[in-house]
Amino acid sequence: MKKIYNSTILILCILATCFYGCEEDYEFGDVEAPSNLTLEATVLNTSEEFPNGDGSGLVEFSAEADNALNFKYDFGDNTSGSSKNGDLTHLFTKTGTYQYIVTVTATGTGGASTSETVQVTVFSAFEDTDTQNFLTGGSSKTWYVAAALPAHLGVGPVSTATPDYYSAAPFEKESEGCFYDDAMTFSLQDGDITYVQENQGATFFNVDFLSVGGGGGSEDQCLGFDTSGEKAVSLSAASSNVPEDQTTGTQMIISDGGFMSYYIEPNAYEILEISEDYMYVRAIPGSNPELAWYLKFTTDPEGGIGGDDFETEFTNEIWAQEFEENSLDTNVWNYEIGNGDNGWGNGEAQYYTDQNAEVSDGTLKIHAIAEETEGFNYSSARITTQDNFEFQYGRVEVRAKLPSAGGTWPAIWMLGENFDEVGWPTTGEIDIMEHVGNNLGEVLGTLHFPGNSGGEGISQGTTVENVATEFHTYEMEWSQEHIVFLVDGDVYHEFTNMQETPFVDHSFFLILNVAMGGTLGGNIDPNFTQDTMEIDYVRVYQ
Repeated sequence: MKKIYNSTILILCILATCFYGCEEDYEFGDVEAPSNLTLEATVLNTSEEFPNGDGSGLVEFSAEADNALNFKYDFGDNTSGSSKNGDLTHLFTKTGTYQYIVTVTATGTGGASTSETVQVTVFSAFEDTDTQNFLTGGSSKTWYVAAALPAHLGVGPVSTATPDYYSAAPFEKESEGCFYDDAMTFSLQDGDITYVQENQGATFFNVDFLSVGGGGGSEDQCLGFDTSGEKAVSLSAASSNVPEDQTTGTQMIISDGGFMSYYIEPNAYEILEISEDYMYVRAIPGSNPELAWYLKFTTDPEGGIGGDDFETEFTNEIWAQEFEENSLDTNVWNYEIGNGDNGWGNGEAQYYTDQNAEVSDGTLKIHAIAEETEGFNYSSARITTQDNFEFQYGRVEVRAKLPSAGGTWPAIWMLGENFDEVGWPTTGEIDIMEHVGNNLGEVLGTLHFPGNSGGEGISQGTTVENVATEFHTYEMEWSQEHIVFLVDGDVYHEFTNMQETPFVDHSFFLILNVAMGGTLGGNIDPNFTQDTMEIDYVRVYQ
């Protein structure tokens, strides 16, 4: 039996004998190669008709050896795998019937190893050319983390197929310094897909795998990690609990431990959705098979803000007003009459009536008119769904054309259903859309709640072209994690500090109105006669 010595320490000991003396030997264990290595391969799902398998491409391998610590497989298809006990099931994905030479290397103490090979003939019938072409662009395509999209990183239970535990807000991980830097390129040549990941020298590691990158601690962090080199990618049928209408049914496997941007161990990703510029995947760590991680990618290096890129959490329409009748449905909408207290608290100049809301030609029209009404110089309408329709969490979508005259102040907004009991701002207010004619084209999305009421609301705006001459879609997406404001599918404002706000503990109702003047509407054009907010539809999704 051979012995191994630490020659460096031995030399140092000789040089330092006058100070310390020297141990005779520094023994680091026996070098022992595994013996009696055997390797068996079983093609799964065979039959008399299909002796090489039914097209699934699955082969079960079993290796045994004396004194083996680990078994590493080279499957002969540019992929590899490892197993502590020698058992491994591999998926061959090349379409057709092919022979593969599979090699297993058993490693023992001191790094000594023994190898064995076996030949397998496998039939694989899987093919997904659409996913292949979207992934590679038919030649080569580079993907980036979709940092601008809600839930670009998420985690949830395997059982629900949704990131119920956590969803990252847009650009939430920007301060980490490396997560959004990765460029991931998939290329197609002669039917084979390859993958190259450029991580600028650092990878964002999940806390459970920090040791892989040589780190430690209790939080996710960026660690120096080498991702260079070209890896092979294979596509195969996915096996999961995701409903058929929420997945492509295809998974991709990246060889040699390849991964996509966030290190969570797996190299297999189920592709839930893919298009020319958007990809949504999920992966399940082998070390924790009860969790599913979700990642979104885009071809936009800036992270993918845009209508084609935004992925809503809510797709089931639960309520809608299409305004296809010839009158307003008063079983749904309430008229609020009057001017309130000090112009509804804002010094507004209009008097709300039940005569200024018209439903005709498939749209709702709220008219603000310069006319003497109950002692006020202007009339308008304000309608609500209070006590008739209220909901918590979801997406509101309103397609509208706005008034443009100086002094007009149209709004699409929401108040808490407990407004009558607790008052404002305790109830909370979500302004899906506010616009003033004196600042034509700037649309605001604003939140009011205790500590952020009145002029201290959490607000952000965006510019909308042709706001008064064309219909645009104003949206608000509301979950326990965040509130997102959009125009025509583009995200322009996102709020994530939801804890200890009224937006997480009760339902809200909808309000539509056009105010005149007041603290936000400003000076009214002295030549004003009439202007209108026209609404094509109001829809709510959960």
